[in-house]
Amino acid sequence: MDLNRTGRVAALCWVAAAPIYLVASLITGLRWRDPTYSWALHNISDLGNVHCGIWDTTRPRYVCSPWHPLFNAAALLAAVLLAVGLLLTWRHLGRGGVVRSAQTLLLLSTVGFALVAIYPADVDENMHVLGAVMIMGLGNIGLLLAGFAPGSTTLDRWRPLTRTAGVIALVGTVLFFAQQGLGIGVGGMERVAVLPFPLWACCLGVLLAEAPTSARRPRRSSPRRRSPEAAVPPAPRSTPWRSSRR
Repeated sequence: MDLNRTGRVAALCWVAAAPIYLVASLITGLRWRDPTYSWALHNISDLGNVHCGIWDTTRPRYVCSPWHPLFNAAALLAAVLLAVGLLLTWRHLGRGGVVRSAQTLLLLSTVGFALVAIYPADVDENMHVLGAVMIMGLGNIGLLLAGFAPGSTTLDRWRPLTRTAGVIALVGTVLFFAQQGLGIGVGGMERVAVLPFPLWACCLGVLLAEAPTSARRPRRSSPRRRSPEAAVPPAPRSTPWRSSRR
């Protein structure tokens, strides 16, 4: 598939989204002190909480994230990049009801990423939960649906990758809501549910960026037209008469 410049920009947006989100999560977690941040115990949302104190009635834990503005800003930026990538590749990924449904659900998932960033859990829990449901519910269904794109579409080329990401995300979602950590903790299981979409988009962005750009196609050289003057053979040079007289 040949990409135009718009499609290449979209691919770069997808490549950047996941690293921005993960690096911000790592840096924000490292700024926790008492207690230290645990990727197995704490939820992703704990990184964005504004206030310090005991949080969550189902799994009470002390949350205090000094660098929560960094995480929330990075999550919002990642949401924007994912959305831009989807919108700019809307035609490139194919047509049909399955592809359009998958794209719509994934786009709603980016809205969910934005909601959880704008509304931290301890500021507006209802909006935060709505955003989480859009990410782990609608978005993961859309990701799995993209794995069943028709064979004539671009998404079909990466069907194994897409289906694997979708299945992992949905299994992680079910186990997370059931509060089952299976050795990696409930916080780790939440990441299994949330991260497949950004990571899939990053991989797909790399693959799309390697596609040839339509603007760079070599042009066929047209045969040169010979001018009328060039078609006429040059006249033979006349030899001057030598005078017989000395």
